[in-house]
Amino acid sequence: MKFMKVGRVAIITRGRYAGKKVVIVQPNDTGSKAHPFPYAIVAGIERYPLKVTRRMGKKTVEKRSKVKPFIKVVNYNHLMPTRYTLELEGLKGVVSADTFKEVSTREDAKKTVKKALEDRYTSGKNRWFFTPLRTCNSKIPNTLPSTALTIRRFLNGVFLGVMLFKRTRS
Repeated sequence: MKFMKVGRVAIITRGRYAGKKVVIVQPNDTGSKAHPFPYAIVAGIERYPLKVTRRMGKKTVEKRSKVKPFIKVVNYNHLMPTRYTLELEGLKGVVSADTFKEVSTREDAKKTVKKALEDRYTSGKNRWFFTPLRTCNSKIPNTLPSTALTIRRFLNGVFLGVMLFKRTRS
């Protein structure tokens, strides 16, 4: 696909990392023998940095600014591209299809991704990428599939609208 390019920020819609923001490191439109579908190798944030205020000390700021990354091969069907891009020059040679074959190379790649993302965060660029997607505080339990973030928000609005309608009628 033309718009799935290196550096494009996307949101994962299915699976364990649903709702997490990722950067496309290596797109593959045709697939491969191991993955016979169009996919992208992505690097994303599993745990986002916490809020930092001026009153906090250096150690606290350092602890709260940590990022937990992940790298993954994701089918194009499970990616929702955004209008944002993120230039991470250090990741081009580090994360590839061979990275996933051995655990040690995967861990090394994760460490370099972590360093690159933390450097980007501390520089203050791409703030949107380092904030989690907003979750809704609803009366509907969070037992819905995590892929249905927008559906949950819609249902939440409908549910609250019905509750308000019932209150005004009685």
